[in-house]
Amino acid sequence: MALAAHRTILVVDVVGFSMPARTNTHQANIRRALYLLLAQALSSIGVRWDDCEHEDRGDGVLVIVPPTVSKSLFVNLPGELASVLRTHNAEHPAEEQIRLRMALHAGEIQYDAHGVIGRAVILAFRLLDADVLRTATVDVLGVIVSSWFYEEVIWHSQADAYRKVDVQVKETHVTAWIWTTAPTGGPVGAVPCQLPTNVRRFV
Repeated sequence: MALAAHRTILVVDVVGFSMPARTNTHQANIRRALYLLLAQALSSIGVRWDDCEHEDRGDGVLVIVPPTVSKSLFVNLPGELASVLRTHNAEHPAEEQIRLRMALHAGEIQYDAHGVIGRAVILAFRLLDADVLRTATVDVLGVIVSSWFYEEVIWHSQADAYRKVDVQVKETHVTAWIWTTAPTGGPVGAVPCQLPTNVRRFV
């Protein structure tokens, strides 16, 4: 089991992926689009998808970024990802529209025969599951970042776009930060995503 360098950790999952209105075909199309949209958004901030490691999580993806990639690039990822999601949703029926939760963290990871492990990876998934993120009022993307990521990366250029929150999931009780505004300063929820009315919260 080799110790890896300090890595940026990105996790996303699709809101309402298994809701009854979505057939197997809808879900397959969503999963295909999810990977394409993530790659497109990462490319727009200067990160090559093929340089990253990624593990499929059914209705989501774990992405491990190479240690040579500057973490400061990820300041712009929420805005870019929200933009490609809105474009996708405008071109697809409600059952194939995508809303995402995303968590960003960074830390030391380890590898075993099955993939990556470590406290940093666990924390990223705990943040993704936080009730405060699930109940956030946004249109296409809810973003939460760890205190480390906020203090070391976000604070230097986009502090005003985030608000401090308390996260308690299982045995994890930490402070984190939620993205609340678009890069222009406007509300994240300015363009509503027309999903069925039974899927309005990040559940």
